[in-house]
Amino acid sequence: MKTHIDHLVVAAATLEQGVEWCEATLGITPSPGGEHEKYGTHNRLFKIASPTHPLAYFEIIAINPEAMIPKRSQVARWFDLDDPAVQKAVAKEPRLVTFVASTEDVKAARHVLRTQGIERGQIVHASRKSGKGTLHWQITVREDGERLFNGTLPTLIQWGKPDATEPLRLHPRNSLPRSGVTLQSIAVHHPSAAKLQAAYASIGLDGVAIENGPANLVATLKTPKGLVQLQSLGI
Repeated sequence: MKTHIDHLVVAAATLEQGVEWCEATLGITPSPGGEHEKYGTHNRLFKIASPTHPLAYFEIIAINPEAMIPKRSQVARWFDLDDPAVQKAVAKEPRLVTFVASTEDVKAARHVLRTQGIERGQIVHASRKSGKGTLHWQITVREDGERLFNGTLPTLIQWGKPDATEPLRLHPRNSLPRSGVTLQSIAVHHPSAAKLQAAYASIGLDGVAIENGPANLVATLKTPKGLVQLQSLGI
């Protein structure tokens, strides 16, 4: 099994706040994204692909105040966006909260994590329209919306329809222009570093430095403003 870094997730109190933060911190304006009707969220995106991380892009996500979700359909929002601690943190400033890893077999990856006592969540089928066609994906989302391990265990995603071999061209990175920002590295610090190391190895995810210590996810980016480090700081 081989798994790659797919995208970073930065949560913001509002999408407007996220755009302003991106311009001030990274020196670029993010591209338009889309809406996620089931979870009442919307996003902005930009490419951060590099030779080491060829699939990588960046997502700024926020609760959509205009989203209308019927009460019978309401579920916990993904990426812990309903968590009071996360909301308090991002009210001050947008924050790196987790990352997503792309796999060719999300069912197998989810299963192997379950054998280690890690419940990554149900596999949710989703889609949205893009400039290059409709994007389809399967993504793991827990019913409680939790990220797990303070966001240092990635959410799993598989691009394409579950019953067809979708070409990789239908991936967000191929509908996004070059941004001038590239992902240099991701590092993880966590009290459960050994368990995380085993989890990463079991799904074939490498290239992420893992150390024991207080929970933190660190992404280093090359930007028009120079090297910038984003940190989750334990939320």
